[in-house]
Amino acid sequence: MGHTTVGYALVLFGLACAAFAGTVGLAGGLLRNRNVTRAVRWAIYGFSLALILSNLVMVHALLTHDFSVKYVAQVGSRATPTIFTIVSLWSALEGSILFWGAILGFYLGIFALRYRNEHQRYTTLTLGMMGVVATFFAVLIAGPANPWVHLANPPIDGPGPNPLLQNHILMIVHPPMLYLGYVGMVVPFAMASAALLRGELGDAWLEPLRRWTLVPWMFLSVGIILGGWWAYAVLGWGGYWSWDPVENASLMPWLTATAYLHSTMVLERRKSLKLWTIALVLACFLLTIIGTFMTRSGVFNSVHSFTQSDIGPTFLVFIAMILAFSIALLSLRGSLLVAESRVQSMLSREASILFNNLLLTALTFVVLLGTLYPLITEGLLDKKLTVGEPYFNQMAVPLVLGLLFLMGVGPSLPWGSADPKAAARRLMLPTALAVGGAIAGAAMGMRGFMPVLAVALAMFAATVSLRALSQPARERMRKNGDSILQALLHTARHARQRTGAHIIHLAIVIIVVAVAASRTLQIHETRTLQPGEVVALGNMQLRFDGLSTGREPHRSWISADVTLTHADGARTVHKAGAGPRMNFYERSTDPIGTPLVESELFRDVYVSMLAFDKTTGSASFNLWIFPLVGWLWYAIPFVVLGSLISLWPRRRKVAAPVPEASASASP
Repeated sequence: MGHTTVGYALVLFGLACAAFAGTVGLAGGLLRNRNVTRAVRWAIYGFSLALILSNLVMVHALLTHDFSVKYVAQVGSRATPTIFTIVSLWSALEGSILFWGAILGFYLGIFALRYRNEHQRYTTLTLGMMGVVATFFAVLIAGPANPWVHLANPPIDGPGPNPLLQNHILMIVHPPMLYLGYVGMVVPFAMASAALLRGELGDAWLEPLRRWTLVPWMFLSVGIILGGWWAYAVLGWGGYWSWDPVENASLMPWLTATAYLHSTMVLERRKSLKLWTIALVLACFLLTIIGTFMTRSGVFNSVHSFTQSDIGPTFLVFIAMILAFSIALLSLRGSLLVAESRVQSMLSREASILFNNLLLTALTFVVLLGTLYPLITEGLLDKKLTVGEPYFNQMAVPLVLGLLFLMGVGPSLPWGSADPKAAARRLMLPTALAVGGAIAGAAMGMRGFMPVLAVALAMFAATVSLRALSQPARERMRKNGDSILQALLHTARHARQRTGAHIIHLAIVIIVVAVAASRTLQIHETRTLQPGEVVALGNMQLRFDGLSTGREPHRSWISADVTLTHADGARTVHKAGAGPRMNFYERSTDPIGTPLVESELFRDVYVSMLAFDKTTGSASFNLWIFPLVGWLWYAIPFVVLGSLISLWPRRRKVAAPVPEASASASP
C-alpha cells in the first residue's frame, strides 16, 4: 500500500474513534453511566495513535520524496536539506492541520492515561468533549484540508517549502511551541465544560484545571518569544514584533490564559470570581480557534498566513458553535458559579487580581478590535483599511504599564484586607528603587515619559518579586543555618506556585526592559558603501570588504564581507557567507535576507543588506545597535523554570500503617 492509502486510512480510523468518544462520552457522562468510560478512553487512545502515525507516514513520504502524495509535491524537494524537509510537514495548510491533529492526539492521549483512575465523576464528560473537538479536526483533515490526495501523474521534483520556513533553524522549534500552546487549550476547555455539564465544580477539579492551563500557557509563551526572535533574525527589518494579525492571534489566548491563571488563585482561596474564571477558560479555547482561522483561512495578508483555502467557512461555523455553546453553558449553570464571598477591600490581594484581570481583558479587546476591524470594514463596507502599530502602541502600552504596576502592588498586599500603613511600609523600598530606575533610564538616554515609566515600574515589580523569593530563604538560613541553595530549594518545594509565579514575573520584567531599551536607545544608520569604505556606528566601525557568492543544494546567495571594529580595538571579520546576505530560492522571485547579528550581553550589532550592485561592487546597508534586545530571548529560561516549578507535583503523604493490635481493638 502507498503512503496515501495508509495515511488516509489512519485519518479515517481516527475520525471514527473521535466520533465514538464524542458521542458515547457525552451521552454516558450526562446519564452518569460510568460503564462507558473505559470504551471512551480506548477510543481516545485510538484517535491519538492514528493521528500520530498518520503524521509519521507523511514525514516518511516527505523524506522518501513520494511526489504521488499531493502535499509532498506541493512542499517537497530533493534539494531541501533533511531537517527542513521534516519541517515542511507544517509549512503549508494541509500539513499544518495534520500536525495539529497529532498534537491534539498527544494531549488527549496523555490526559486519558493520566486520569484513568482519578476524578471519575468528570472524566467521561471531559473525554466526550475532547472527542467532539477531535471529530471536528479529523473531519477537516479527511475533507477540506486533506493532505493525502493521490496524484496519478506525479512530478519528478517539487518546489520545496516556503523559503521563509527554511531560512533559519528557529523554524524547527517555533511552530511546534505555538502548536503545543494552541492545541493544549483544548484540555482546560473540555475540563471546564465537563464540570458545568455535570453541574459540579469541585475543589479537587480546580487544581488539575489550573495545571492543564499552565502547560499550554508555558508553550505559548515560549512560542511567542521564539517567533519574535525568528522575525528579528530572518526578516532583516530590525524588529521582533509588528502587531501582525497572526502575531496578535497568538497573543490573545495568551492574555486570557494569563488572566485565568491569576483569577483561579482567587477562586481557590476565596471562592470568588467563579463565573469570571470559568468564562476565561472557555474564552482561551475560543480565541485559539479564532487564531487558527486567522492563520489558515488566508483572510489576512501576513508573513505567517497560508494561502487562500476552503476551510475558512468551516472554521467560522465551528467558532459560532463554540461561542453559542459557551454562552448557553454559562447561562444555564449560572447558579453553580455564584461567588461564596466578595472582595472585602480594594486594598487586598484579590482586588489587585481583579484589576489585573480587567486590564488583561481590556488589552485582549484592544488587540482583537485592531486585528478584526479591517476585515469587518472590508466585508461590510467594501473599504480597505489598515490598523497599524501607532494604534496598538497608543492603546496597549498604558495597559501593559498598568499590569506592571499591579505585578508589584498585588503580591505586597494580603488576602482579605490590608492595613494601609503596613501596605505603605511594604511598598516604600520598591517605590524608592522605582524612582532610581527612572533616573537611571533617563541618564542612559531614554527619552519620553512612557519608556522611563516602563523602566521605573519594571524596577518596582522586580523588587517585589526578588523580595518575595529571597525573604523566606533568608529566614530559613537564619533559623536553621541552611546554605543559600538549600534555603532556596526548600522555599521552592514548599511554595511552588508562589515561587514559580515570581520567577515568571521576573521574565516579564526582563522583556519590558528589553523592549524599552531596544526601541528608545537604538542607533541606526542607512548607507551605501563601496568596497573598502568605512561607516561609524556609535562607538564602533563597519568596513565593507566586498561581495562574495556561493551556492548550496537548495539555494544560492550573495553576501557582503564586512569587518567590525569595536571600541576596544577588537575586530571581527565576516566573509564567505557569514556576513549579511541575500538568499535566492527557486520558488521565490524575491531574495530572502539574512542579517548579520553580533550578540553581546548588553547589546546587538545588527547589519542587514538592502541591495547590491555587481557592476560596481557596492552594497546598501541598514545598520543598528540595539541595547539589551537579547534579553527578550534570555527571558525564555525564566518562563520555563517558573512554569515547571509551579507544575512540579507535590509529594503525596502516605498514611502510616496502623498497628495490628490497635486495628483490632474495639473503641
